[in-house]
Amino acid sequence: MAATPSEETKTRDQIARAGKSIFERGLTFGSTGNISVKLSDGRMLMTPTNASLGNLDPARLSLFSAEGAHVEGDKPTKEAFLHQCMYCARPHGRAVVHLHSTYSVAVSILKGVDENDVLPPLTAYYVMRVGRLPLVRYFRPGDPKLAQAVQEAATDTNAVLMANHGPVIAGNSLEEAQYATEELEETAKLFLMLHGRELRPLTPEQKNDLLNGI
Repeated sequence: MAATPSEETKTRDQIARAGKSIFERGLTFGSTGNISVKLSDGRMLMTPTNASLGNLDPARLSLFSAEGAHVEGDKPTKEAFLHQCMYCARPHGRAVVHLHSTYSVAVSILKGVDENDVLPPLTAYYVMRVGRLPLVRYFRPGDPKLAQAVQEAATDTNAVLMANHGPVIAGNSLEEAQYATEELEETAKLFLMLHGRELRPLTPEQKNDLLNGI
């Protein structure tokens, strides 16, 4: 299916609006973080390198072919492979958001977390929007081995937390990926606020009830 000019234009504007919203609420800073959306014909639009999410120019977004080659727009971020490997792991995904959001990164640095599922199910909305959150061990930014590790971790979940780095989350739409990323950040904040205190997370039965209802 070919993407129409109106679809591409609307998607470019949608990415710029999402980036501005994320930036203005302090979920990213400087030129950190990146967003991508896959068009209906398989091409992918992505925020470029050294671009602030708070001041994106829709016309200058990086455009990739369906085969993954950069074909138009500004130079892509060196983290483009994170998005491509998430789409490989989540073939029905239409958008990916990757941030260096403060609380999520803080949790990724803690020792002793469950690497198969970093955060406990503190709230129903976290379970419904994020679900399971595996931790991928640290790799240098841009290391191709990071792509393989993220793809393997994302085979049965839309959200992955990279150690000492941040989350990368896929969604069936940009809105879905954005909301899941925001829910993760708020849950990480709650977790750190409660750290050292006795928790009463949702029970396995309550968590499964929510997941089965999605």
